[in-house]
Amino acid sequence: LSLLFVPRLDRGMEIFMKKVVKFGGSSLASAKQFKKVSDIINADKARRFVVPSAPGKRDSKDEKVTDMLYQAYEAASTGGSYKKVFEKIKDRYQSIIDGLGLNLNLDMEFKKIEENFLAKQGKEYAASRGEYLNGMVLTNYLGCDFLDAAEVIFFNEDGTFDAEYTNAEISARLENVKGKVVIPGFYGIDHSGKIRTFSRGGSDITGSIVARAIHADVYENWTDVSGFLIADPRIIKDPAVIETITYRELRELSYMGASVLHEDAIFPVRAEGIPINIRNTNRPEDKGTMIVESTCKRPRYTITGIAGKKGFCSINVDKAMMNAEVGFCRKVLEVFDENDISIEHMPSGIDTMSVFVHQDEFEDHEQRVVAGIHRKAKPDSVEMESGLALVAVVGRGMKANRGTAGRIFAALAHARINVKMIDQGSSEFNIIIGVRECDFESAIKAIYDIFVTVEL
Repeated sequence: LSLLFVPRLDRGMEIFMKKVVKFGGSSLASAKQFKKVSDIINADKARRFVVPSAPGKRDSKDEKVTDMLYQAYEAASTGGSYKKVFEKIKDRYQSIIDGLGLNLNLDMEFKKIEENFLAKQGKEYAASRGEYLNGMVLTNYLGCDFLDAAEVIFFNEDGTFDAEYTNAEISARLENVKGKVVIPGFYGIDHSGKIRTFSRGGSDITGSIVARAIHADVYENWTDVSGFLIADPRIIKDPAVIETITYRELRELSYMGASVLHEDAIFPVRAEGIPINIRNTNRPEDKGTMIVESTCKRPRYTITGIAGKKGFCSINVDKAMMNAEVGFCRKVLEVFDENDISIEHMPSGIDTMSVFVHQDEFEDHEQRVVAGIHRKAKPDSVEMESGLALVAVVGRGMKANRGTAGRIFAALAHARINVKMIDQGSSEFNIIIGVRECDFESAIKAIYDIFVTVEL
């Protein structure tokens, strides 16, 4: 009986499972890519809710449609010559339509867009048309329903996203949908009727919002890489793919520059416990990376990922018996707050504290900051050092493995790299290292080698 029952259960799961699939600009840049996307969608009946981006680059010399829309709007709204770039946009879509053999004419849509450009409807309206038009093309190709994001994605009039109102609207509109439906990414509408957009890459957010609203089982985000990589491929040749990563680890790595997914796309699905699967449109057989709230799976390596940024400077404040002076750190930090400078890290000792900040934010304020620290905190000395980089080593496996910090320092010492700062939180899954910018790439290579190459 159990052998007969299991297949029936599997068929039921296939029918009722719900997946949101979002495709990035590179995945929808040409007719050839559209065909790949169609094959992926049709390969799984659960892939019913489709969120497209605007067409991206077909090659390194190409232009993204969103960038061309910005150019055309800027020219049209200021009385400049916009016809040439506008025709290039029309040609991009027509080449996709022709390549797919579709009976679709977008002339009326482009006429309306041109009129709204001349009427100065705004940059957000202009940018949104890339996803809108691509959604129409994909809908026609798939032979499914189209739901304009402006009907279900809502912003407040100050431009902030209205999450709960949107969630209720999408839930109501999609509750009884049986077939496939395309919802363009990146944009919505505010309560006054004005088109609004998320920041660039915001189609990721739309997919996450839809996944939350329909209580999806999985949110698949299809792009041009086979998942989240342990390190930057511009620094490490063919870095390993992360099989499973937690939202918390992803946030740490994304903040330090590692980016496959828009960081704001995490929050809607995290609230519902919905996993995100990063997949490669050009290699759909690859499993990609699963992004989850938590997991019992042991990571393949001690570390999950390495990321970093250049462009930092440190302000080093010395004062004898600083640790015994109540409010000393607060006085120093108040100076940065008064000058509207955000702080990255603040390692300290008994008589010293260092403040790491973005150099480009700090340079115009440096003398006011130094004077303010002297005035408020009365230090013995204030010194500055520029040209620094921060490297984050992140991994849930670090807590269970003794000697992780020691291995990092040994690897950096072997590569003759001087460590300017180290900062480890109480969670024990994130270590931040400060190095000179000239040592940045070498530091990442050394850490990757000791934790990944050696552990293979």
